[in-house]
Amino acid sequence: MDPGLLEPSLYTVKAVFILDSEGTRLLSKYYDPELYPAQKEQKNFERNVFNKTHKVHQEIAFLEGMTIVYKSSIDVFFYVVGSSQENELMLMAVLNCLFETLSQILRKNVEKRCLLDNMDGVFLVVDEIIDGGVILESDPQQIIQKVNYQANENPLSEQSVAQVLQAAKEQIKWSILK
Repeated sequence: MDPGLLEPSLYTVKAVFILDSEGTRLLSKYYDPELYPAQKEQKNFERNVFNKTHKVHQEIAFLEGMTIVYKSSIDVFFYVVGSSQENELMLMAVLNCLFETLSQILRKNVEKRCLLDNMDGVFLVVDEIIDGGVILESDPQQIIQKVNYQANENPLSEQSVAQVLQAAKEQIKWSILK
């Protein structure tokens, strides 16, 4: 077997993080515990990524053996990280899903203040898109349905945990009955 070929894996995403316009972490999730095990190492990596990408208007970067796709909006930067062999289109699908879902939930107001006010919803969206590095969904409409959000209802942050859990129970009940 050719040593250059790697076995296919479902573990596509190594990390997701959102930084503000100064490179300060707003959200981060690392899915590979061996990649950057300590928080200090994670923050150094994020700082290096930010320094390389914040002035460049591209969508992809390669740093420290990682493939990084990114997007900016007003005063925040969204990053999805994969291995150097990872398909950039897969990573970009995750990034676009995250951005579009948050854009719809936050009523096109994707900025630092809104993200901080709705951080519980942001984490929920990330968890619906990626689980342990495995991409679960890349369709923003499906994610919005899964988090039980309706544009004309209360913002996600105003829903109680009990409401979200009740909606999840209802979905499970209906899927079992089908």
